[in-house]
Amino acid sequence: MASVLSEEPSLVAAIQGAIKQSWLFIAFFIGFFLFWEYSVVIFDIPRYILTPPSEVVRNGWADLDRLLYYTWITGVETLLGYVVAVVIALPLGLAIAFSSILRRTVYPFFVCLEMTPKIAFAPLFISWLGFGLLPKVIIVFLVCFFPIVLNAILAFNSLSEELTRFCRSTGAGAWRTFIKVRLPAAMPQCFVGFKYAAINATVGAAIAEFIGSDQGLGFYIQIVTGNMRPDLAFAGIFFLTLLGLSLFGAVTLAERLLIPWHISVRRAAGT
Repeated sequence: MASVLSEEPSLVAAIQGAIKQSWLFIAFFIGFFLFWEYSVVIFDIPRYILTPPSEVVRNGWADLDRLLYYTWITGVETLLGYVVAVVIALPLGLAIAFSSILRRTVYPFFVCLEMTPKIAFAPLFISWLGFGLLPKVIIVFLVCFFPIVLNAILAFNSLSEELTRFCRSTGAGAWRTFIKVRLPAAMPQCFVGFKYAAINATVGAAIAEFIGSDQGLGFYIQIVTGNMRPDLAFAGIFFLTLLGLSLFGAVTLAERLLIPWHISVRRAAGT
């Protein structure tokens, strides 16, 4: 009984702390949407150019079934491309970090590809593979792959030589040093790549759908914009943003669970 009573104040304190930290953020967005709502009326902006948020909500709710279906389609493309990018890029970054041959050959090649807009490949993939799921997943994969692999290479090369020598002096082998020291030290920088890729994953999916698709949020936004329906376009943008925030939030949660000891995580948690 006493433990339950002790947990309740801590929960209330956590909620109060979250409100104190985010009240300015909430107030800013409330003010932004109020300004948007009334500026359309005050400046007599035509509805086919800019729609007030109240109409976006009302008309988006009327078209909710289609929006949810297209969100599911874009979400599948985004998640598949992101997961495949992580699964391939992280081991590859590790291999390049520990191989001098790969660092002199593959690494410069990846740097050159990173400078190339990946969206430029979208028309090629669509012409080769059609309008289905695969070309969109490949575009998302390319958008996510390079930030992850480049940050992984940097992460696994960042361990100081002094710490490596210290581990060897304690008798730790290469595998034990990697598991106990090098991998934990590399994870914060790896999560920089994971987060950057999560931010851009929905961008890759949406633009791939702009270029060639018959479903998805990118296709939806393109169609309703062509029909002079900015209200529905903003509703599609909202769901696209929500999808990106969900992926970024999942990565942030994984970071807090896997490296709770890192200073960036402790600062974000307010400890």
